[in-house]
Amino acid sequence: MGVPYVEVIGDPIAHSKSPLIHKFWLEKLGIEGDYRATRVTADELPEYLAVRRFDPYWRGCNVTMPHKEAALELLDVDPSTRRIGALNSVVRYEQLLLGHNTDWQALNIALDTYRLQPQRVVVIGTGGAARAALEELRQNQAPHVSLVSRNRAKAEKLLERFGLDGNVLPHGAAFEADLVINASPLGMEGFPPLDIDLSGFSRGATVLEMVYRPLETPLLSAARAAGFRTIDGLTMLIEQAAMAFTFFFREPPQSLDHDELRELLTR
Repeated sequence: MGVPYVEVIGDPIAHSKSPLIHKFWLEKLGIEGDYRATRVTADELPEYLAVRRFDPYWRGCNVTMPHKEAALELLDVDPSTRRIGALNSVVRYEQLLLGHNTDWQALNIALDTYRLQPQRVVVIGTGGAARAALEELRQNQAPHVSLVSRNRAKAEKLLERFGLDGNVLPHGAAFEADLVINASPLGMEGFPPLDIDLSGFSRGATVLEMVYRPLETPLLSAARAAGFRTIDGLTMLIEQAAMAFTFFFREPPQSLDHDELRELLTR
């Protein structure tokens, strides 16, 4: 008998933290299974999925760049994932492959955990992470959403696509907010920091960072120094992985203490 296994696929793939996270949970929960990192090029993606579809031991895979959008056309996907236009997980149900986006679900968990019901939300970015955030805000019926982008036309189309009331702001603009979500790569290692004016934030505002390298971004440092609640990118990374793990192995790892995992990920 073979051992059930899951993979993370992308190109490149060696940098992925997914094997560390999922193997940690497999060991802690005593589940027989394996989690592998597999390099799959763009040209190899269709054949990879075709072969895995008939592998009885393959539970699915996490998907990273550059396949998050291309895989949509090769799989069945739920309406939310289709609207986002990017996926990060593929789950095998017998010979059916279903694509999911667990980023928006992770954001939902984060908002519920902190009991956040923001009235004025600002999302920075227009890529896949931003679209996942917009899907959660759509489902949460956020009253007003401002999208910060250098491409005004693209941002306006996204607000319309997700049926959100709001407006588009240029980078560097001052704004009022109860919740700010950085869904852009600004602040990530190798990228310039995010230049943002905190003066319009309401008392008790929350700043949620999707960047987790480095863990303490300039945005989080500034927000914390100003007395605002902060949610770091590692929180989002772990929550989206937990949703995928539940799909793959049918057992949620949320009951585990994540402090040990956070320490492991920041060594």
